[in-house]
Amino acid sequence: MNSLKQTTSHILMIKPVAFDFNAETAVNNAFQQQGSNEQAQQKAEAEFDQFVQKLTEAGIDVTVVKDTPVPHTPDSIFPNNWISFHWDGSLILYPMYAANRRAERKAHVVATIASKFEISNRIDFSHEEMNNRFLEGTGSMVLDRQHKIAYACISPRTSKPLFEDWCNQMGYRACSFYSVDEQGGEIYHTNVMMCVAEQYAVICLQSIPDAGERKQVLDTLTGSGKEIIEISYEQMNHFAGNMLQVENKEGKQFLVMSSQAFRSLNKEQVAQLERYNPILHAELTNIETNGGGSARCMMAEVFLPAK
Repeated sequence: MNSLKQTTSHILMIKPVAFDFNAETAVNNAFQQQGSNEQAQQKAEAEFDQFVQKLTEAGIDVTVVKDTPVPHTPDSIFPNNWISFHWDGSLILYPMYAANRRAERKAHVVATIASKFEISNRIDFSHEEMNNRFLEGTGSMVLDRQHKIAYACISPRTSKPLFEDWCNQMGYRACSFYSVDEQGGEIYHTNVMMCVAEQYAVICLQSIPDAGERKQVLDTLTGSGKEIIEISYEQMNHFAGNMLQVENKEGKQFLVMSSQAFRSLNKEQVAQLERYNPILHAELTNIETNGGGSARCMMAEVFLPAK
């Protein structure tokens, strides 16, 4: 098993049963918009099914696990925040900011993954919730798995000491910084403002106000051989930072995003990205509006060895 691979063909996705606007997460997620949640569950389910179908048709192995109505977990469609999987057989559980998101760590999800893949090590950071320290998985951290570099914008959902603990434990180099929206509010998750692929990085550089931090992030990205594809605030607000590079069973890579994100890109950016991989996009507007997350948040990459 190549332990230095950036992309996987195995994705975990959670099918929603009670998707809705979550007031507990809206306190620091500026991407959520209240008042658009009429028939939110039915619309989310339709968007989810079409998204899974697109991925599956491209030859990507999607493990779909249906959520449970009890306990009520309106954001369960975003599993990448509470769990991550790694080439060395590690499964990691994360401490979540919103109390009602902590219930997303459901045993039947882990059991389904364990039936298909080898889990040799479990690391659980969830007890840090008692200390009000949070680290929301690959929402809080954008990982360069090949070069073992982790990028994180520090926010109420991303504790710097905890991020550094994670990096020490996993043997990653930590690159942390502050990132703000146009109103100066802290951006809640790193994966809405940047995406690291094998050959390139998509990033909203203007969201990093400190020139020194911006240079540090750029130097780290270019030093690991990435071409920089810069996006604007306007594009970030349409979830253009919330992308994920995946591969299919034949090893062909794709860049996955929402249709809203795709429409926000200009021709030059699309051409830059398509030089490396085709783009797959799906209509996720209802999920994006109510949930404040997009395509990348819905996919938890499974890098575990298959059984």
